[in-house]
Amino acid sequence: MKADDPISRQDSSTDPAEALHPPRPVSGLYTALGSTLRQATSDDDADLEASGPELIPAVAGEELRLDVDGRYPQMTASGSIEISPVQRLHWIASIHSTGPNTYSGGIWYKDPAVTPFGYTTVDIKVSSLLVLGRKAKVVFSGPGLKPRIRLFKFRSPYFHRVEVEYDAESPIAPVLQVDTCAHPNHPATLPCETLTIRQVFQRSGFDTTVSPNTSNVTGAPGGTWSDMEMHDAMTVFWSRFANLPQWALWTFFADQHDMGSGLGGIMFDDIGPNHRQGTAIFYNSFISDPPPPADPNVAAYIARNRFWTAVHEMGHAFNLAHSWQKSLGAPFGSPWIPLVDEPEARSFMNYPYGVAGGETAFYADFEYRFTDQELLFMRHAPERFVRMGDAAWFDHHGFEQARTMPAPPLGLEIRANRPKPVFEFLEPVMIELKLKNISTAPQIVDENILTTLDGITIALKRQGSPARQFLPFAQYCMQPAAKVLQPNEAMYASVYVTAGLNGIDVAEPGRYILQAALHRPEGDVVSNVFALRIAAPAGFDEEVIAQDFFSNAVSRVLAFDGSRVLPEANTTLRNVVDRLGDRRVAKHARIPLGLAVAEPARVLAIGAGAEAGTAAPKKTLKVESAQPDRAEAELKAALMKQPDVAAESLGHVDYKVYVDDLTTLLETKGEVEEAAEAQDTLYKIMAARNVLPRVLGEIDERRQALRSGAGARSGKKGRGRGN
Repeated sequence: MKADDPISRQDSSTDPAEALHPPRPVSGLYTALGSTLRQATSDDDADLEASGPELIPAVAGEELRLDVDGRYPQMTASGSIEISPVQRLHWIASIHSTGPNTYSGGIWYKDPAVTPFGYTTVDIKVSSLLVLGRKAKVVFSGPGLKPRIRLFKFRSPYFHRVEVEYDAESPIAPVLQVDTCAHPNHPATLPCETLTIRQVFQRSGFDTTVSPNTSNVTGAPGGTWSDMEMHDAMTVFWSRFANLPQWALWTFFADQHDMGSGLGGIMFDDIGPNHRQGTAIFYNSFISDPPPPADPNVAAYIARNRFWTAVHEMGHAFNLAHSWQKSLGAPFGSPWIPLVDEPEARSFMNYPYGVAGGETAFYADFEYRFTDQELLFMRHAPERFVRMGDAAWFDHHGFEQARTMPAPPLGLEIRANRPKPVFEFLEPVMIELKLKNISTAPQIVDENILTTLDGITIALKRQGSPARQFLPFAQYCMQPAAKVLQPNEAMYASVYVTAGLNGIDVAEPGRYILQAALHRPEGDVVSNVFALRIAAPAGFDEEVIAQDFFSNAVSRVLAFDGSRVLPEANTTLRNVVDRLGDRRVAKHARIPLGLAVAEPARVLAIGAGAEAGTAAPKKTLKVESAQPDRAEAELKAALMKQPDVAAESLGHVDYKVYVDDLTTLLETKGEVEEAAEAQDTLYKIMAARNVLPRVLGEIDERRQALRSGAGARSGKKGRGRGN
């Protein structure tokens, strides 16, 4: 699609900061001038360059970020200094005005924390309010140190540059701008304007551009997106995709995820070590629901929700946590700023329906911005914490110890469905989370809490190694669904903890401990400490295969139940099946190999441009056919041979999901009796393992319906292990 397509035109507006005389006369990015002072050409310059302490030779690339006026000033200065050929120092100071265009304050943050840079205060003077020729003089001072002076020249009214690329599934028309006063429920002081996503991030301090490669993706109409399809599309869809950190992000507007209308968006992470590079927004979801009957402003209500969702998910790409989760980041590392939770914040990073008073109260005070804490992080945290493709999501936000309730009404348990928590080498580690009402009164919880892990922290620690936080591959923006847990009632979910955004977490032979905490407004519910052991390799073959198996690509294929565009990962899984067919890991390998071809799958086809000179290649969705016989063979081998072993290794929750998938496949092929037999096996195994009577009742109902000819196709696809 050409650069002047409707998507690009919709978000082509520019914040006034790009004009010659920007609204922030001082704030912005400055770079070092050097150690040689030129002759002053004005009174301001003469004052700035007046004699004083000797200049220290400048270091190329030294930067200053001054944040004292303009949009949402944080009264903060920060910068970076090269302190060795391979390392840069990042410093942050809180400053106050000491006179016209002069500022002073203390340096309260340094990265790395241990550094020979002993300066503790900064004094800053800006020479001119004009863009051309504007300079800043910075004097660093410290106890017993000779003052260090730097001259900086003005580069930009923004702190960083970032490129956004929008792609959309046809015929979706993305909402990239909103009329702030179109809906009457808004702050009385809110300026009435047409606000674009681009301007939101410009006002947050980023020189935001829209990629000319924006495209509408046509073809393969209908259907929903599975995690596998979305993840496959990410690897080839985005024109700027690369396994390296870069100030660029990808946003895809799609119809619906196969988790249904309760999922409004995902912050996705690409293959490889680079995270937070893309998001997906689903329009056929709760974000497009009409307002309550008393609200006649249907179009404005829906447009506002879609706009909020897009900025919310894109905010995650800048490494922003939810407003109520700020204290959970980097719990086992060194936090950069001890942020506090803001559950009532009117921020893009909060859920409108999560504050007291719900959506009505939220939008009555919402000013279409991020909070000061969030802006401080985006503008002044070390670049690697914010830049897309760099630090993992939710990293370096600060952490507070769990505020445990003295008598919590809920109990959280980590367990494994096996007599002893010992896992074979290479066997993916599946744990089960159980949330139980241990009080005498009904308790209201979000029915998706264990699936999305939104509000749950899981800690992992290998004996002799530092602890780390488990971070799943995908973050889901789910509509809250209240569920009443009666006394002694429980809910369950499985979690694949072998790997996540931190890399391979639980794989090397040895002992591990895991613990989880559910964070609620009244306090934290902390789980038991669960200990497990990974056994040593059983032979040389396992050691050799492990070099390819413990990779990011293979882990993601396992997490998302398959891939059609990662041939090397699929080859590794096939090698596992062929060479280690008697080991438990082979059952796990067969699941994605089978599910990937169980149904037709949409993948992206990229061809030549539709017209000569078109910069962006034509992008269409093509449907790759299913291979039901191959899928049946893989799933039967994984699930029906030694089913007791499969249930133990895959876990009760996932074993049932996958057997249901196999049943649906067999029913689709017309093999109804075999489908019923699969449910018979499932019933027998689950009964022997003492699962809940409610679950046994569901299984029995389906197998009876199959034999009666009534049909019982569930239509529900496996949700994957990415949680």
